Amino acid sequence: MKEIEGGICAVKGVSANGIKAGKLGLTVILAEGPAAGVFTKNKVTAAPVTLSKGVIDTHHRLSGLIVNSGNANAFTGDDGFLDAMEMASVLAQNLGLEADTVAVASTGVIGRRLDVSLITEHLPEVLNGLGSSPECSREAAKAMMTTDRVIKEVAIEMDCGIRIGAIAKGSGMIEPNMGTMLCFAYTDAKVPADVLDAALRIAVDKTFNMVVVDGDTSTNDMVLLTSTCKSGVKPCMDCLDDFEEGLIYVFTELAKKMAKDGEGATKLIEARVVGAKTHEDAKFAAKAIVRSPLVKSAIFGKDPNWGRVVAAAGYSGAELEQELLSLSFSGGGEVVELVNSGEISSSSDLKLLKKIMANEEIVITLDLNLGEEQATAWGCDLTYDYVRINAEYTT
Repeated sequence: MKEIEGGICAVKGVSANGIKAGKLGLTVILAEGPAAGVFTKNKVTAAPVTLSKGVIDTHHRLSGLIVNSGNANAFTGDDGFLDAMEMASVLAQNLGLEADTVAVASTGVIGRRLDVSLITEHLPEVLNGLGSSPECSREAAKAMMTTDRVIKEVAIEMDCGIRIGAIAKGSGMIEPNMGTMLCFAYTDAKVPADVLDAALRIAVDKTFNMVVVDGDTSTNDMVLLTSTCKSGVKPCMDCLDDFEEGLIYVFTELAKKMAKDGEGATKLIEARVVGAKTHEDAKFAAKAIVRSPLVKSAIFGKDPNWGRVVAAAGYSGAELEQELLSLSFSGGGEVVELVNSGEISSSSDLKLLKKIMANEEIVITLDLNLGEEQATAWGCDLTYDYVRINAEYTT
């Protein structure tokens, strides 16, 4: 397996484009084939989520996708659902697609009516630029961005020749229960929708569901996976595990990009919890660490207050015994052991910890010493800019 250039357009059978004008953006992706999706569990569900989930649940395939940024089309009632339907319909009419195989996604401000006329006005420009070049993938990803600072895309080619590519957006309102932010993934593997669905749910649970920026779950989260089947390669049963691992790799890279690009973030935090009695315990502890405002603030200020980490693990709901805990921090090629089997380590060095915390990427490793299970979560520091960005989001 190797990373390749091209994002989603590295996958055979995918064409895309997008335009961005200020806070407003429009993305179109064309790819025909079996599809699966996971969606937000927020009970205030945006109209595009309801529509797209219905398309996936009914047809288990997609022919195209239309995405707008700047307006979430959430908490907009029946009018919002009609607007989402119109987005699907106008794309289908322009390209000769069946409207009930077109997915719709939106991101932006909640509670404001979507101006569909702006979408129909700019759609011809997007469609005229549709293509399968690396630039087209980047433009599609860029047009989805809201408070994102960087484009998020990854593509790989597996040893068997299968390719997987994905683009994503998201830097705030992130701690998902199912999907997370917006992510659209494509593969040219010849696999049916049920196989895509199984692989997608496993991959999302291990990656996007382990990202915490601020603990909020969006109304619009969705992850869609479509197979164009264009490679002609049908993974055998033994190779399906490889396909799943490939998808996990792509999503892991995107999850880390998203955490690193958290609103106002200056540091990426990776929390590795090992030695747990159950996988759920490992997940609870890892996510509690990267969710903790006190941990996040300490890392922003390079304050070597490591006690906040064990405190977060302690209230996480994970089974643990403080007499068994071991804790270390690493970054920039250096490691400091802080706790060894419940005792403050003789090699504990707060000056070295402060130096490690100055790195852009910091790894926290907590060993519960109770079992063999482990989990990794990703997050970011909590900065002054997070408050500024969200205090001024609509103004």
